[in-house]
Amino acid sequence: HMIKDTELDFLVSILKKHRINSEITELNYLKERIHDHAAKPITGEDYENSQIKFLILPDVLTRTLYKFTDQFGFSYIYFPLTDPPESKLLLIGPYMYERPSSNMILEYSEKNSLSAKERRYLLDYYSSIQTVHTDGLFSTLLNSFCERLWESADFATVDVNNENNAPVSPIGHSPKEEDLDEILTDMKTMEKRYEHENELIDAVSRGQAHRASIFTSAFNDSLFEKRLPNLLRNAQNYCIIMNTLLRKAVESGGVHPVYIDRVSSDFALKIEKLSHTSETPPLMREMFTTYSNLVRNHTMSGYSELVKNTVLLIDSDISAPITPSIISKALGVSLGYLSSLFKKETSKTLTEYISDKRIAHAKHLLVTTPLQIQTVAQRCGIVDLQYFSKLFKREVGQTPKAYREAKSKLIN
Repeated sequence: HMIKDTELDFLVSILKKHRINSEITELNYLKERIHDHAAKPITGEDYENSQIKFLILPDVLTRTLYKFTDQFGFSYIYFPLTDPPESKLLLIGPYMYERPSSNMILEYSEKNSLSAKERRYLLDYYSSIQTVHTDGLFSTLLNSFCERLWESADFATVDVNNENNAPVSPIGHSPKEEDLDEILTDMKTMEKRYEHENELIDAVSRGQAHRASIFTSAFNDSLFEKRLPNLLRNAQNYCIIMNTLLRKAVESGGVHPVYIDRVSSDFALKIEKLSHTSETPPLMREMFTTYSNLVRNHTMSGYSELVKNTVLLIDSDISAPITPSIISKALGVSLGYLSSLFKKETSKTLTEYISDKRIAHAKHLLVTTPLQIQTVAQRCGIVDLQYFSKLFKREVGQTPKAYREAKSKLIN
């Protein structure tokens, strides 16, 4: 017996509030429903039961969560609430991972030989089905429930669409002789893609944006595998993989996670907002350039722990009235020792480094915001406007106002 009634009621309640269908049913009864509807046409009066005939139920094992997507793009999740063979199941769905386009609906209709009337039922039904994100609250909720249900985080997840009941050979299938040329070609393509990716990752980890731009100039969608029939989702998944690889590359290049996290999160949002595969190459090029510059601007490779912490303190809030004396007290070391070590490892004095960071931030704000000069100065940790203007002109060669105007003309 496995059912956790309180947790189950809570899960079903949350799914209902998010407009995701769920039901507790017995395995044998569900198989009977699938069989009864198998030969029936799709009807508008009972569309949900009509759709269930496409559900595939392998031998349901305990401590196993099953995922399935039918030929119309509707997805289901089911898992046993009690031990087999008299299994009670929680069936969740249908739901969708993305709303299908009109072309996809037409393709589904043609593949399944739907009549015009059935197609109208399908369109109406799509509008009633909820979409979910696989990496969002929905997935976390289900995983947490299964952990409580089976009292362990060690449970299996089976993608029914990709399951094959036959034993898997350790060396794969035996190819026909006429397939060998195609296999060798695929191998060479794969090797080329991995070689290309490794060169890019090496360039990024060294902060060599110029090398990354050479590689990405030839980037196109032929460089990644078509693992899914949905080309946009396929491109997005490849971008997610590269975002993860590049994040690790810049970390190996000496960049602290505090700098990496925001960039990585920003790109994760941009990836999910892609609306067409043609947007993928420009985004990939932006990723390579941004991560390369992150290494150039924030690498702490070779720095001692004390100097790393000093840099992080300064960079974490450049608007604070921070001074070398304040930093040394915060880190619990003498100012003389810290200043000497910092100069030795960075080739800059603490004062020079703080000043450079403030000026760099000021330049960014002057170009990207309409903030008044006084406000820009304060955002850079300098209260005295006259001192800020004098410092800025000495370092940049122009007053803040003249710098903003010159950059504005270049942009426009």
